[in-house]
Amino acid sequence: MHSEVITVRTGSRPVVRDITDEASRFVTSHAPDGDGLLHVFVPHATAGIAIIETGAGSDDDLLTALDDVLPTDDRWRHRHGSPGHGRDHVMPAFVAPYATLPVIGGRIALGTWQSICLVDPNGDNATRQVRFSFLRG
Repeated sequence: MHSEVITVRTGSRPVVRDITDEASRFVTSHAPDGDGLLHVFVPHATAGIAIIETGAGSDDDLLTALDDVLPTDDRWRHRHGSPGHGRDHVMPAFVAPYATLPVIGGRIALGTWQSICLVDPNGDNATRQVRFSFLRG
């Protein structure tokens, strides 16, 4: 299995960051024409990985939906960090911190409008680590 960690700058506000290009570069370097599985993992308690369409508003819609379901108010028992930060620790139960995707012929088998996205609602941490792992099939 091949594995690599990248650092992604997410800034100081909630963000959905498309990391498809980084994932594709990783796959190309380890399986230029092979088949297998790409596993994407975020080793953080307040971030997740989503496979969604980006650039047409869906990324902002996801953040809005998370705000609707998990408001940033004072209801949370987990209270350190910025106001409402407790919801950031609940978010990975809704947007898992990992995704596994098929790789066929050296290409990630995403649908036409699908992208691999890092979802980070936590403005308290400006950078995140993402681990790509490739298991040859």
